[in-house]
Amino acid sequence: MVQAKPRFKNFEEYLTYDDGTDTRYELVNGGLVEMGAESPLNLDIAFFLGVFFVQMGIPMQRIGIKNLIAVDSAKVTAREPDLTIHSEASKRAISQEKQAFLPIDAPTPLLVIEVVSPGEPGSENYDRDYIDKREEYANRGVPEFWLIDPERAVVLVLTLVGSTYKAAEFRGGDHIRSAQFRQLQLTAEQILEAGR
Repeated sequence: MVQAKPRFKNFEEYLTYDDGTDTRYELVNGGLVEMGAESPLNLDIAFFLGVFFVQMGIPMQRIGIKNLIAVDSAKVTAREPDLTIHSEASKRAISQEKQAFLPIDAPTPLLVIEVVSPGEPGSENYDRDYIDKREEYANRGVPEFWLIDPERAVVLVLTLVGSTYKAAEFRGGDHIRSAQFRQLQLTAEQILEAGR
């Protein structure tokens, strides 16, 4: 990632910033950090799950792809999960914004899904996905957070208990168990193999 300029005084300036390119940026400590392009596999998994949830009966309008969600963090102002399943209240809140952005004081979505970027423990990618986002989404009060890790062939379903997540690990033919979506009929393998 390459540090970019300019610096911003507030989040509103960041939301309205346009450098004339299609480059995606994350706001970190008031400055822009260029985000790499999404891998095709990550996009395939997010798309597969979006279609799956629609087929399950979730209204398409409540499924968000790459929606910004404000978080309370010393590192970043907002995260951009691969897939978000909104509650009715969070969908109403995000619909009132000029961009697909869920403010910090808005209701939380039901589920946030992140497809993990490759990296070993201690690397920037690994720590961001496994440590930082876990803490940020818990602080935000997101009731369920899925970490899908194709490299390690695992789907972690994290359920908010109090102020921290309790993790359940699913591999291969294991059926995903979700507190938010009890009727779910999906295996870890189906998710991990999406698009392959």
